[in-house]
Amino acid sequence: MSEVTITVRGEHEARIAPEHAIAHVSASVDGAERGAVVERIAALVAPVRDDLTARKASGGIADWTSQRVSVWADRPWNSEGRQLDLVHHASVELRATFTDFMLLSDWLSDIASREGMQVGSVSWELAPETRARVEREVATQAVSVAVERATAYAEAIGRATLTPVEIADLGLLTDGVAPAGGAMQMMKASMGRDAVGSAMAEFHPEDIVISAGVEARFRAS
Repeated sequence: MSEVTITVRGEHEARIAPEHAIAHVSASVDGAERGAVVERIAALVAPVRDDLTARKASGGIADWTSQRVSVWADRPWNSEGRQLDLVHHASVELRATFTDFMLLSDWLSDIASREGMQVGSVSWELAPETRARVEREVATQAVSVAVERATAYAEAIGRATLTPVEIADLGLLTDGVAPAGGAMQMMKASMGRDAVGSAMAEFHPEDIVISAGVEARFRAS
């Protein structure tokens, strides 16, 4: 009895509650004198950095980073088309990783109430070790699905022996056509925001979806 080639695809996905919330906030000031603007931005950011340092030391947050101060100047135009005097600007962006989402909510509410501070986006992630573990588990399950499909096809045509020949991520199998998306992907939930763009008091992040797909080729005899 001649061998039959069976080519199948296997997919699997897992939904995991986020473990980390990455908050992005910024400080910005402007004024007529460069020196005064630099002093004001330093005074504005210093207590925020001190607070984040204390929170990390106490275990309240996983980590935080702060960019260097950006300073620039321009000459704006008024409604009559006349260029005005030079205006200096300064800004700093900060990022903090929270594991306690209620603590994050309180912190963002405080940041939003400070003049010169702006709340940006919040992204949701898994801890690196969790992500790696789940990706392995999902990939393993995707392979199992492919094997089950190939086995069903083989049994349907009366073949008892199934021998794996190739297995690859989607689009990487010999003569395969690459799909629009990758074989493994992660989708991040976004933070809810109200009409004026301030941080909401409570967070309800969606689960993070990790999915994997494989293509496999077998010989059935």
